[in-house]
Amino acid sequence: MKIKTFIFNPLQENTYLVIDEASSKCMVIDAGCLFDSEKQALASYIKENGLTLTYVVNTHLHLDHCFGNGFLFETFGVKPLAHPDDEDLLRFMKAHAGVFGVPFNEEPQPLGGYLNEGDTLTLGSEKFEVLHLPGHSQGGIALYNATQGVLFSGDSLFQMSIGRTDLPGGDYATLINALTQKVMTLPDATVVYPGHGPTTTIEQEKMYNAYL
Repeated sequence: MKIKTFIFNPLQENTYLVIDEASSKCMVIDAGCLFDSEKQALASYIKENGLTLTYVVNTHLHLDHCFGNGFLFETFGVKPLAHPDDEDLLRFMKAHAGVFGVPFNEEPQPLGGYLNEGDTLTLGSEKFEVLHLPGHSQGGIALYNATQGVLFSGDSLFQMSIGRTDLPGGDYATLINALTQKVMTLPDATVVYPGHGPTTTIEQEKMYNAYL
């Protein structure tokens, strides 16, 4: 499995392209591409490497993680997947963009389906388990690949930090509970790919994350 990281939009969001090299199938996690140059960088990488886009997954539906959903649907015909508890956030994307001074005036791309706790996505020979991690948003999820020992945590867990909980739908106690029960119990060597910032490991977070 190969993981390609793009850093997109003014909020410096991590967009991940996950590739099963044996099948050339790929998955985009959190399509944050906002500007044309960012969209083309992602699309060109997929096309030039002969990849088949199979899934577009949103760990949550805050605007900086789903700017590119419409573009990917128009370009590759793949609709995004997310947890149903976050779907209402799409209605406020344009308003939130105005608050942040971000030039986004498109109609949000509707979801193509839902991801719930315990669901599994299969990408070639790779399997990803859905973990529901509410607290940063009500529908926050993570994707866990046990075989490869990787977790895509969205904005729930960062290197030595956690997601903010002061936005609508956020709740500190809920997030801490979800992380404690479902994430910090994963193997220490698990590599965490967060929605912003550098990667980390479960072991590092056990040792240095003051919130956990």
